[in-house]
Amino acid sequence: MKVAVVGATGLVGTVMLKVLEERNFPLTELIPVASEKSVGKEITFKGKKFPIVSMDTAIGMRPDIALFSAGGNTSLEHAPRFKEAGTTVIDNSSAWRMDPAIKLVVPEVNAHELSIDNKIIANPNCSTIQMVVVLKPLHDKYKIKRVVVSTYQSVTGTGVKAVEQLMNERKGIDGPKAYPYEIDLNVLPHIDVFTENGYTKEEVKMIKETNKIMSDDSIKVTATTVRIPVMGGHSESVNIEFENDFDLAEVRSILEKAPGIIVVDDVANLKYPMPKDAHEKDEVFVGRIRRDESAPKALNLWIVADNLRKGAATNAVQIAEYLLQKELV
Repeated sequence: MKVAVVGATGLVGTVMLKVLEERNFPLTELIPVASEKSVGKEITFKGKKFPIVSMDTAIGMRPDIALFSAGGNTSLEHAPRFKEAGTTVIDNSSAWRMDPAIKLVVPEVNAHELSIDNKIIANPNCSTIQMVVVLKPLHDKYKIKRVVVSTYQSVTGTGVKAVEQLMNERKGIDGPKAYPYEIDLNVLPHIDVFTENGYTKEEVKMIKETNKIMSDDSIKVTATTVRIPVMGGHSESVNIEFENDFDLAEVRSILEKAPGIIVVDDVANLKYPMPKDAHEKDEVFVGRIRRDESAPKALNLWIVADNLRKGAATNAVQIAEYLLQKELV
């Protein structure tokens, strides 16, 4: 089992390597891939050194699986080349997500849709992943009509430059900027570029990806995505309107039994999910579970997950694990 990690030196690529190691993914050969300037450098995996190779070299090695986290343009150019070499690509960029021929997969929700013919598989947006993990078991039981989500997203979702900007601002250092404004002691209601209708591309992603992953275009979604000065993960305030009424105790029971979810909901003892608690965890945390008293058959939730792990690297590795388990690769 040969596995390539494309973008191995980036923020998500580094976490992909960590997750592969932690979960003891059964690879026999690791092929780290990065930009030409990194070729020849080494990364450490399970105590061994592995040289970083070029894209062409990696394709020539014909890996069984390639985990991509190197940006949309790189994926559009090179994922088809890996596919031609017989490799199954799991891509973390937005390049293939809304392609009708490409599966957009969160294992807890729709891995069953995968077949041996799916040679390019898209990993959804981080904020979408953690939300649909929670929506799916509730939709199965009560049928969701509408979702209103506001996100509180970590600077790590932007990348290394954003982390450096935040840290520099805290130290009073004037350095490179990932954002148009200061992020420390501030909140930016602006993730990705604005579109003609006033929504940002991040908000549009959440709307369209939710419908695709859930295989249900009847679910109405509206989103406001916000960048905040935290590191541990993304948080979301989610309001769900159902077709059918629900019992709060049953909702909690459903979520407690659902795969990949940990319920932290004990407000009497001030227990609720926070990004610092989700940091370096693979699960999605849910709390503040309560009925929306302003609307019938509506529910409020607070959802938190580590955006670099479940929101990116872990989800991709879980897809790879599923492919192996079902002998689809």
